[in-house]
Amino acid sequence: MPTSHLPSQRILLEHFEKRDPAMARIVREFGPLRLTRNKRYFYVLCKAIIAQQISTRAADSITARFAALFDGKSPTPERVFPLPDDALRASGLSRQKAAYLKDLSRKFMDGSIRPHRLPYLTNEEVVDRLTAVHGIGRWTAEMFLIFSLNRLDVLPVGDLGLRTALKNIYRMRTLPSPKRIRAMGEKWRPYQTVATWYAWRTLDGAIIAY
Repeated sequence: MPTSHLPSQRILLEHFEKRDPAMARIVREFGPLRLTRNKRYFYVLCKAIIAQQISTRAADSITARFAALFDGKSPTPERVFPLPDDALRASGLSRQKAAYLKDLSRKFMDGSIRPHRLPYLTNEEVVDRLTAVHGIGRWTAEMFLIFSLNRLDVLPVGDLGLRTALKNIYRMRTLPSPKRIRAMGEKWRPYQTVATWYAWRTLDGAIIAY
């Protein structure tokens, strides 16, 4: 199931005006959906691992030093896997994250993850493939579905930004539970990603990339 073109704002407005007028107002306020597909799948996942549990500034710094290990070439599984752990550690990576990058590389190299097949897998199949890598959880896999594959019906119920935005939009007393978000998502289908993207916009008007 290769990614299709993004729906127009008119189509999205018609959908949300019927299903969720509050979300329709946000779609109208923030304008057309802007999702850019990032096809550098391996590097995207490397950066996701690097960024875990550290600040954006620290992640950017370590990612730059990691990329510099390859003398201007793109990081690939075949280039990352043979790197000595000391080289990875010197770029700022923890021992654990260095091991995660090696495991990611191994799974790309042995065919456990076949990048050219990812667009043809279902969302859950992609999640299953990616979460088999040490250091990649469901949230990272969902961000990959949204920003690398541009899947339109993904709902990251554990995302704090989404929970915060929905609390504000719908004037809830507390952050909504994953169960409540899933119930809300039913009226957004088949555009749960779209509702998520617009909800994020209410917290940060800049284009989110991953």
